[in-house]
Amino acid sequence: MKTLPDLAEKRERREIRGSSGLSARETVLFLLALLLTMLLCISTGSVHLPPEDILRVLSGRILRADLPEQLMKADAILSVRIPRVLCTALEGASLSLAGAAMQGLLKNPLADGSTLGVSSGASLGASLAIALGVTFPGLPFAGTELSAILFAFLSLILVLFLSYRLDSGLSTNTIILIGVIYSMFVSSLMNIVVTFASDKLHSITFWAMGSLASSTLPKAALLSLTLLICGGILFAHTVELNAFAVGEDNARHIGVNVPRVRLLVLITVSALIGICVSIGGSIGFVGLVTPHLVRLITGPNHRRLLPGALFFGAVFLLLSDLIARTLLRPIELPIGVVTNLAGAIVFLVIFSRTRGGRP
Repeated sequence: MKTLPDLAEKRERREIRGSSGLSARETVLFLLALLLTMLLCISTGSVHLPPEDILRVLSGRILRADLPEQLMKADAILSVRIPRVLCTALEGASLSLAGAAMQGLLKNPLADGSTLGVSSGASLGASLAIALGVTFPGLPFAGTELSAILFAFLSLILVLFLSYRLDSGLSTNTIILIGVIYSMFVSSLMNIVVTFASDKLHSITFWAMGSLASSTLPKAALLSLTLLICGGILFAHTVELNAFAVGEDNARHIGVNVPRVRLLVLITVSALIGICVSIGGSIGFVGLVTPHLVRLITGPNHRRLLPGALFFGAVFLLLSDLIARTLLRPIELPIGVVTNLAGAIVFLVIFSRTRGGRP
């Protein structure tokens, strides 16, 4: 005969496990919205491309057929726009996924992938590479990207080491506190770099605000591989993330290995952020705002939240990049400017509604 505590624990496990993921209808709708947004972003720019021309060029590429002469120009444009659209969608999906995981893990609605200072560390590495002219001949990616990745992981190691020295249990509050302090410290270092490399101020500033103008198919392949591996790890731990969202004590109560799962999720999110920052620069608010938007549709269950965050993050960043490219054409805005502005407005609207309009 089961006791009341046993029944309560069984009910708690069932609630944390939650329902299944997105329904087939929701998946189709999200995928359709993403594909239409990608088609819009490919066709819109300094030169407008009709959707039928885009489809004809793509089919010609796939079938290796000869293109009509009037479509050769479109083919050249697509060789630039398609890599950019792919990188933008993958960046948005990765940043949004990282933000949703961090908010659940740290039980903090203001957490995102930059909470650990990994994003700031990657930005510092890229800024140093630009200032010092670091290059790696013979490698498929430039010195800026490699330096950003290296500093991202060094930042994670440093933040976790300092957190462990202060609290061997690696509590959530300690990690957040060290991450915030580290981000402030790195911000000061970046100001010093800018001071001594004033001749490269434009490059550092534009990169630090985010830009996907240098997107290529190899970079899209790297983002795809990173998202596949890291996303698979996070999706495999949706039950644990649900438990963390309720509270660490409840997670321990149902048998979650809190330190191991927390460390695994932190490393996974840091890898996502490091690769994203190394390719697109520092793009803010994507990981903070999009998970809140998705929760209004899917609810807090991470089995539904994480796949929803993938789609919404990709669409959000695609539209932001489209605005950055076309708003002041021919001048291109840093994409971080658009995401910060749009994200701040959306976040204030969400916050006011969840508070019922009360101050």
